[in-house]
Amino acid sequence: MRPAITAFESSPDQGRGLARDMRVRWALEEVGQAYDVRLVSFSAMKEPAHRRLHPFGQIPTYEEGDLALFESGAIILHIAEHHVGLLPDDANARMRAIAWMFAALNTVEPPIVEREQVSYLERDKTWYEARLPLLDNRVRNRLDDLSIRLGDGEWLDNGFSAGDLMMVMVLRRLEGKGILEDYPNLSTYMARGQARPAYKRAFDDQLAVFASKPTGA
Repeated sequence: MRPAITAFESSPDQGRGLARDMRVRWALEEVGQAYDVRLVSFSAMKEPAHRRLHPFGQIPTYEEGDLALFESGAIILHIAEHHVGLLPDDANARMRAIAWMFAALNTVEPPIVEREQVSYLERDKTWYEARLPLLDNRVRNRLDDLSIRLGDGEWLDNGFSAGDLMMVMVLRRLEGKGILEDYPNLSTYMARGQARPAYKRAFDDQLAVFASKPTGA
């Protein structure tokens, strides 16, 4: 059965591919699975009908037959486990790829998102200028370790996997922040992921949603 996902009707990122449905779109494109997209407004996300799919009133959600999932990591893991292309055949390598998915979401992303939110929400506070370097250091501590682990490798653990997909999407949140640029191997790694045809198809599809909106919508 053709799965369906939800995405922002009007994305806060203005089509830059940072909304979390992009991760799911990319995974589906990697495995060659056609899918439908249902766009939801911010008000609809808080309605009971959507909260039955996502209890926190967010996106994305994933529906396939009688299965309904929320959280991009869980959705991508489901896709990877049921399609060829995102997880290795070897059992140990498979678990390492899954571990990298968790590392991206639980270890690398939190300090990046915290820094991002402070820039949006606390810029006018008296403590902003003093706090920002502390948050930058937390991000750099994670990137230091990740850069060492990646080294001159093409991907995190031999071939491309769902772990790389998730890590690339997390690193994308640092574009233009003046931090990732200090890690040439991570910048190249991220660019390598973005160069994949499946990524480009997913990005273009998400961008098309924003491009279709009238100016000021």
